[in-house]
Amino acid sequence: MAAETMEGGAAAGVRWDLSDLYQSSNDPQIDADLENALEHARDFESRHRGRVAELSAEALSQAVDELEGLQEPVVRAGAFAGLLFAGDTQEARHGALLQRVQEMGSQIRNTLLFFELEWVGLDEETATALLDQPELARRRHFLSAMRRYKAHVLSEPEERVLEEAANTGSRAFSRLFDELVSDLRFEITLDGKNQSMSEEEVLSLLYDPNRAIRREGARSLTEGLRANARPLAFIFNTLVQDKAVEDRLRHYDHAMAPRNLSNEISDESVNSLFDACQSRYDLVARYYRLKARLLGLDQLEDYDRYAPLSEAAGTRSFDEARSIVLNAYGDFSPTLAEIAGRFFDRRWIDAELRPGKRGGAFCASTVPSLHPYVLVNYTGNLRDVMTVAHELGHGIHQSLSAEQGLLELDTPLTTAETASVFGEMLVFRSLMRQENDPKVRLALLCGKLEDAFATVFRQIAMTDFEKRLHGARREEGELAIERINELWMEANRPMFGDSVHLSDDYAWWWLYIPHFVHSPFYCYAYAFGELLVMALLRRYDEEGEAFVARYLDLLRAGGSDSPRNLLARMDLDIADPGFWAGGLTLLEDLVTEAEQIAST
Repeated sequence: MAAETMEGGAAAGVRWDLSDLYQSSNDPQIDADLENALEHARDFESRHRGRVAELSAEALSQAVDELEGLQEPVVRAGAFAGLLFAGDTQEARHGALLQRVQEMGSQIRNTLLFFELEWVGLDEETATALLDQPELARRRHFLSAMRRYKAHVLSEPEERVLEEAANTGSRAFSRLFDELVSDLRFEITLDGKNQSMSEEEVLSLLYDPNRAIRREGARSLTEGLRANARPLAFIFNTLVQDKAVEDRLRHYDHAMAPRNLSNEISDESVNSLFDACQSRYDLVARYYRLKARLLGLDQLEDYDRYAPLSEAAGTRSFDEARSIVLNAYGDFSPTLAEIAGRFFDRRWIDAELRPGKRGGAFCASTVPSLHPYVLVNYTGNLRDVMTVAHELGHGIHQSLSAEQGLLELDTPLTTAETASVFGEMLVFRSLMRQENDPKVRLALLCGKLEDAFATVFRQIAMTDFEKRLHGARREEGELAIERINELWMEANRPMFGDSVHLSDDYAWWWLYIPHFVHSPFYCYAYAFGELLVMALLRRYDEEGEAFVARYLDLLRAGGSDSPRNLLARMDLDIADPGFWAGGLTLLEDLVTEAEQIAST
């Protein structure tokens, strides 16, 4: 493992090429595009302010087309600045560009704000009559979705203030979090040598087959987080309170309400998802009791959760990851493999480890006329191979949905994880088909179960933590670090029961998770996506080749309709409270299969 902790890691030299967007941080085209967009926004305002209610269906459709066109260069500049910053948060020019683009973007959004407010302000009868017109068919979902916020928009002056204040408020604190976490170094001793590691490097030690290395990695992670807990906890407290203020001003009933509205899913459906998953926490405990036996341990510690069975250990080069992923995608659909292959061939992936690079992994959509970019921190274990498959699934989804245009390219988070989780399952199934050795099959199966549990049950536990955190902050005021630690443990302990011992050190591990900072209540979308994919896989097994075309059409649809309507085309009803039980049953089947293989 020590050999992989050098800068670059198992994917040394794999950096993205952002020149399809702009040439550099000082490319004059960035400011030219933004200035041009602002000029067009002002012209649009001069022609339409105060007149939205008078527009015919055809004129309204044309106005939305114009809005989409003038916003594309703004999104393009924002994507470039965000990706540049993620690739190197230590470079001052990158932070300055990000701030400049955000401030200019706010000016443009505020210039166009009137359109949304006037449209949302229309009475229901007039709006419905317009939306029923055939001229608006292509924009019906976009305009209807905008009106969901009718009860939560403020006056134009108030909206303007909130937009501009965000650049020195929530967005600034989110950026500070990224800079702090990217700069963290974790001191550790391996093989008698003192080393300084990044977050990604030390987290990778938790997947090492050597228990002493896992234990040392966990200790180093805890100490590094504890040493930086004060500023990180202050960021959390500030952002949670900032959200509470905005939720109050916008008259949301609870902290999750804005996310559910954005996800186009009812509170009742989300509650059904939570109830279904939490009622099956017994599967987690059941599996980890099996894993303790397989590892020959009387008690699993928190740092043992991702210990690989010996047959699944080892490092895969980035070229090997490419081959594994593309073969699995190609077996399902040559179209998917062809799209995924572009990311490798055209340098749309950034995979190496380096100082200042943002941790974790993501796929960022840009604009429909170009393509997405993928960031991973590749250390070479099997889970990293799955991460590559996951993020490329997002990239495929966004590439196929580009035909929907900028405004409906992206889906709500509830269905945003569909292609990514499906891609992971394709890789898992491919590996299982190729393997005949029962011990290796068991190791692969255990790895997949741990990924699935992390995607379903852990994400539900993390969302439960967020609910507790936001609730406590609103009721108790600024929270001490020890109080947040307590909330974290209260949310996580029920998932493991007595199968895993969560040490006091584990109480600090909420501090590095970016979803809590950048996208509150994002995490339950992972559980939604995993269980949805289980249902889709069952359809695939039933339909065979006929399923592939329907699946690709689902991805091409992007955000052009509600998740419920899109999935109804696949004969799935996510409004059915019993929907989630099917996916959970399939997870139970995998646990049973692992137990059976282990007993032979």
